[in-house]
Amino acid sequence: MDCCLPYSKLKFPTLPAGALRRPITFGLRIVAKPLIVAAGTSGTSKCQFGGLSAPLEPRTPAGRFLSGVLLDDRDNFQGAARKELERLAVERDEAAARLQLSLGSDEACLHRRIAEFKKHECQDAVEDVMYMLILYKFSDMRVHLVPRLSKCVYNGRLEIWPSKDWELESIHSFEVLQMVREHLNAVIGCRANANVTDSWATTEIQRLQLCKLYAASILYGYFLKSASLRHSLEQVLDLSNFYFGFGARSQIPVSEMFSIGSKYIACGHVSSPRSSSVDRVSCSLGTKQENLRFYLMGFDQEMIQMCAKPKFKEAVNLIERHSCALFGDEETGLLETDDVITTSFASLKRFLLEAVAFGSFLWDAENCVNAVYTLEENWVS
Repeated sequence: MDCCLPYSKLKFPTLPAGALRRPITFGLRIVAKPLIVAAGTSGTSKCQFGGLSAPLEPRTPAGRFLSGVLLDDRDNFQGAARKELERLAVERDEAAARLQLSLGSDEACLHRRIAEFKKHECQDAVEDVMYMLILYKFSDMRVHLVPRLSKCVYNGRLEIWPSKDWELESIHSFEVLQMVREHLNAVIGCRANANVTDSWATTEIQRLQLCKLYAASILYGYFLKSASLRHSLEQVLDLSNFYFGFGARSQIPVSEMFSIGSKYIACGHVSSPRSSSVDRVSCSLGTKQENLRFYLMGFDQEMIQMCAKPKFKEAVNLIERHSCALFGDEETGLLETDDVITTSFASLKRFLLEAVAFGSFLWDAENCVNAVYTLEENWVS
């Protein structure tokens, strides 16, 4: 079975208002089987890694170039990424322009094929750029992505060290972190105050189930980033109404809210809700603001899909490619569904914290790239 888990097959569930008290799996069927816990600690080989040991290797010159910049000249990485995006946008647009000029001529068919080829070539390169932007965010925290599992599993045992849990949790606001921890608790029974003995107890899990948990956690991280920034934007609008004497809640359409919010997103520097000056101002004014959990409980199915579904096809492709590279066989890319992995709850927690962070950074990368290179809308419902 292919481990890519095509996004077109991920059906978003119909959730009633208030259903967000439970973790969202976004259509990935995760069987709630109890994990088998073993008391022993045999097979203590740990997955240690460094450098750019990401599972997905760049497949284009742009990706390989930025990979080298990230390793050797990271201070200039963001500028180099922007220049690559500008170059790709020019190449794609020039090919499209030549196609338009050739319409009705004998060369139209040739220019159409050239434009299609250039479009696909640029899309591959842009996906690599997005991936490098995500790696840049991880490297900022001094956290390395778990490499391909086939390089980490020894005698059926997977251990990830160092765990880097604190770093992976530090990117979230307090409210978002609470929801992330509840997601982990519901999925793997990982308690925030678990003692060392419980954390390093071992469990067995099928590789396919772990792949589904990882992909669902990416989408959950993406959802939380999107929803929390939307929440912050509505707080800004409520604050503006306070200043101008309007009603307590804005009636601006959702689409206009997002177009307003996008103007305040800088490439690679999307503000976290916890660091927003708006929060401090609203507290000083004493305005009553609903917390994030209460806000999300009011979401209907349409709103959940808006926040959870990647906005662009390039992001969807990146999730599939990253999952394939991480869980699939190095040569065939296929997933052994009956392959059982023994790991600890601590490593499982680290694994899924990485996935949630990946989803959050993917949201950042989408907006960063789309500000320079227009991405293709994801119309899959």
